[in-house]
Amino acid sequence: LKPAAHALFKKLKDEELELLVQVVESQDAWESGCILAPRGDPRGVKQGLPPQVLLCRLFRWPDLHQYHELKHFCYCAGSQGVCRDLAVLCCNPHHFSRLAVPETPPPPYVKASCEHENQGMEPTVTPSRRKRLRHGMKGSCCGSSLGPDTPLPTEAPLCSPLPDTSLSWSTVKDGCWCKLAYWEYRTRVGRLYAVHEASVNIFCELPWGSGFCLAQLPAAHRSCAVQRARGKIGRGLLLSREPGGIWAYNRSEHPIFVNSPTLSRPGACRVTVLKVMPGYSAKVFDYEWTGDRGGWQLPGEGPCDPHSIRISFAKGWGPCYSRQFITSCPCWLEVLLNQPY
Repeated sequence: LKPAAHALFKKLKDEELELLVQVVESQDAWESGCILAPRGDPRGVKQGLPPQVLLCRLFRWPDLHQYHELKHFCYCAGSQGVCRDLAVLCCNPHHFSRLAVPETPPPPYVKASCEHENQGMEPTVTPSRRKRLRHGMKGSCCGSSLGPDTPLPTEAPLCSPLPDTSLSWSTVKDGCWCKLAYWEYRTRVGRLYAVHEASVNIFCELPWGSGFCLAQLPAAHRSCAVQRARGKIGRGLLLSREPGGIWAYNRSEHPIFVNSPTLSRPGACRVTVLKVMPGYSAKVFDYEWTGDRGGWQLPGEGPCDPHSIRISFAKGWGPCYSRQFITSCPCWLEVLLNQPY
């Protein structure tokens, strides 16, 4: 890659080279500008790599191979050329994310006991899993702890109805396309955060950043598990409304776990939870797949808002996972979408 990189650096202006150095050294701690480079002819490059792929491979993902593995950020002005000049495109390596795809074979948090559900059988609770479940349910909203001989339910019951966070028509009229609700286990913390811009940052620590800062939300008491999970949020995620759907980009150093009605097939017998690694992005809500999902129901959890997205920071949940429900996750986000997309 060295000859191709040197050839590209010679084509960049001095101010663009300086910006590239700042972006790489700071790991994009601030939303930097575009680094413009000629689109180039792959036939004239020994490695056959476009400038965007070359810089992303050098400074972010050594295993990157193709341009279609990348996605431009919505706020990048040079993603489709500058002033309609398609010969010049942005190649800022921190204006891209990698596309997240479901893992194959499915990891534990998307494996479902469909056979158990179809045959009416109860899933096996091993001693180690019993210990994890008992630890996770200790100090729950019911205010009761489990003893060594307490039987565990195959489906953890909801202790009390969660507060209604569905959006009213007055919310639709005020111009926001979604509202954000932050949860710690089964407790909502703070007020709903209305989003009017096309994209929003959700974070705890984001230098020179703006958006929904979770670090500013007060709480009377936070358990050690919540504090540890909050310490992993860091730069959090970027949520953006784009043509065709909603995208989430993981800006933190830990994975995020996402569930929405369009990530699951209609009538699915399992909860589909998508794991999005740091630096990756995924379309977490597809407008074309919504259809009429007024009766969207999660297995074991009951009906849910069909126009919502649920994102857990650092901790996954689902069948064959220590946390069966998202309300067992220490820190998670609920994205409530306006129905008129």
